[in-house]
Order: sequence, then C-alpha cells, then structure tokens
Amino acid sequence: MDSNIDLSKLTDTDKKELQQLIMQEQQQSLLNKTISDLTDTCWKKCITSRISAGKLDRTEESCTANCVDRFMDTQMSVLKHLQELRGENGI
Repeated sequence: MDSNIDLSKLTDTDKKELQQLIMQEQQQSLLNKTISDLTDTCWKKCITSRISAGKLDRTEESCTANCVDRFMDTQMSVLKHLQELRGENGI
C-alpha cells in the first residue's frame, strides 16, 4: 500500500470523513491517556498491599472509588472552567 496519498484527489465528502476519523482517533487517544493517568494515580495512592486473593481489601476499594470520583470531579471542573473561558473570549 502506498503511504504517500495525494489528498487533493479526495472528494469533499472523503475529506470530511477523514477529518472525522482523525478527530475520533485523537479523542480515543486522549481518553486512553486519561484512563492510564487515573489508573496510575489511584493505584499509587490506594493499593498498599499485595493483591493475593484477586480483589482489593475494603480500605483499598473505598480509597479507589473515592480517588476515581475525585479524579472525575477534577476533570469536569477543568472542562467547565475551559468552556467558561472559551465563552468569555468568544471562541
């Protein structure tokens, strides 16, 4: 397969579809990074023992649930703030 594709030969519909596909891939990549960051943060904070029984103990489970909730609250707060800034600047 030729890796040098001439984009000028694409129809407008094809260009829009390609742009949507690229945006979806970027969003998926960002989501994967966010999940990875969340996992890393909460694991380091909450998992204090060796998981030998295949599940977390009560304290770790509670800590992990709270960590995820706080992480999501923070993400939503940042997004809300950015949307407000965007609205103020007319972007």
